[in-house]
Amino acid sequence: MEPSYFFFLSSGLFLGWSLGANDAANIFGTAVGSKMARFTSIALVASVFVILGAVYGGAGTSKTLGDLGAVNALAGSFMVALSAAIAVYLMLRIGITVSTSQAIVGAIIGWNMYAGKPTDYEILAKVVSTWILCPLISGVVAIFLYLALKKLIKCSSIHLLLQDQLTRIGMFITAALGAYALGANNIANVVGVFVESCPFKPLNFGDIFTLSSEQVLFLIGAIAVSVGILTYSKKAIMTVGNNLMKMSPMVALVVVLAQSLVLLLFSSVTLHNWLENSSLPTIPLVPVSSSQAVIGAILGIGLIKGGRGINWGIVRRIVVGWITAPLMAMGICFICLFFLANVFNLTVYLPQ
Repeated sequence: MEPSYFFFLSSGLFLGWSLGANDAANIFGTAVGSKMARFTSIALVASVFVILGAVYGGAGTSKTLGDLGAVNALAGSFMVALSAAIAVYLMLRIGITVSTSQAIVGAIIGWNMYAGKPTDYEILAKVVSTWILCPLISGVVAIFLYLALKKLIKCSSIHLLLQDQLTRIGMFITAALGAYALGANNIANVVGVFVESCPFKPLNFGDIFTLSSEQVLFLIGAIAVSVGILTYSKKAIMTVGNNLMKMSPMVALVVVLAQSLVLLLFSSVTLHNWLENSSLPTIPLVPVSSSQAVIGAILGIGLIKGGRGINWGIVRRIVVGWITAPLMAMGICFICLFFLANVFNLTVYLPQ
């Protein structure tokens, strides 16, 4: 394996770090913001499960990004991932949690434009439709869970102290589920553009389990996500966990569970195949924004409570970030590909 591969892969690892720093807020920002859990404890739990989700559930969404734009040169993959990472990092610096999914899509379109490759608008429409469906579905799921849990608590005779303990335990479980869903759904954003050039050999751990070459790539990318969670996620956590809307422990639990379920819906190959075989409408295997899912859940609950507790100024900033991030990534990618090709004489695409 050439050492240059790891140099080019470094941009994907930087994007993974940015995703972990940015999207940790969506996994457990509500738990930290509502003081249900300490940052260090729940961050460690999330770091482990995001790796498991990436390795064992990340294959489905990677294919969709490949269909949108098959980046066929290693230097091009490097710049696509780096452009998305820079866009996410710049937005994170000003405290706005943005969509890594949207940033990588913008960067891929930038590569298509520079390489003169056609963008599959049917695939693009499917991806963009999930940017609308994701927060809407998450909001509906959150409302249903909130009303059901509220009724359950009202009908039960659980002591308040026991209720608090159960809620805290439930938050750790849902944070683990959310981290697994994030890894499964979003690892395609991190290293999906490197799949075609993946040089890794399968890892055989005897009779216990075997990792394919693609899973080894996902494992490396997921470790970068975990490092981002542990080292640089607190700023975005305070935006989602505290500033957007003050949340009770029960609401925090519902928000994390709702976004976890939504991410799993869009990444489950098993569910997709079952729906397809049953001649039912399928849910697209698309890397969706965990930021949109969690904010959709928060707004859903906020609206049924009258909408008075929602900080609409923060909402506007976040929506602006969702629009800005893909456009920024697209522009950065297009310009930097020009410099890589003409100044550094690197092959950023292969003509077909």
